[in-house]
Amino acid sequence: MPAAFIGHGSPMNALENNRHTAAWQAFGKAVPRPRAILMVSAHWHINATAVTAMARPRTIHDFGGFPPELFAMQYPAPGLPELVGEIAELVQPDIIDTVYADSEHWGLDHGTWSVLCHAFPDADIPVVQLSLNASKPAAYHVQMGAALAALRQRGILVMGSGNVVHNLRVLDWNRPDSGTDWAQRFDEHARELMLGRPGDIAALASHRDYAMAVPTDEHLLPLYYIAGLAAAGGDKVDVLTDGYALGSLSMTAYTVGMPAAA
Repeated sequence: MPAAFIGHGSPMNALENNRHTAAWQAFGKAVPRPRAILMVSAHWHINATAVTAMARPRTIHDFGGFPPELFAMQYPAPGLPELVGEIAELVQPDIIDTVYADSEHWGLDHGTWSVLCHAFPDADIPVVQLSLNASKPAAYHVQMGAALAALRQRGILVMGSGNVVHNLRVLDWNRPDSGTDWAQRFDEHARELMLGRPGDIAALASHRDYAMAVPTDEHLLPLYYIAGLAAAGGDKVDVLTDGYALGSLSMTAYTVGMPAAA
């Protein structure tokens, strides 16, 4: 299976058709049909390593101030409870938190369904979410991605959903499709690492624009999983789509191990 990191941007992308959502749609059509999708979303950031294990995960509308049409959206994909055991086996000695995994505490947040409603609109492929453990350092997330690489051989499509640059404090509504100079510098350095040295992705923390580009790390961490996975497999990383939104959001998306176009 290939893998991917998606810069998901605003939840409104779930309703919109633009060049980024078109790229997500093209990705969904190009990959072999997965046995299941394992999504690492920026929006499940807790002090535990947890996996959703419910048979029917609910659609979570974890945002406010958007139109009723967005709150009405549902993504009724099934879960795959048995995947929890496979993940737990791969990430030993880490422990999967079964309190979260075995309850209805979570489901599919908008970092997951706003992307998958374009990539896999039929919602008929099982989807499982893996939390971001907020108590762990950057290296942990890269290592987790490497450990999860084995799932690709089992038909699991591993995806990350966040944004390389994500600073909501300085959004510029006069720049709907462009990025500030610092956002571009940081995003371009991330691209250099992803395309050439994905195993070194945690070096982003030393970039001079890190504090502006990453005021909190939950949107960047999903990239670390896909970088670790790519480094473990030695696979080619490609840019799926790129660009900026509102000055301080990067929409860059990456694929790993995609077959060459015919």
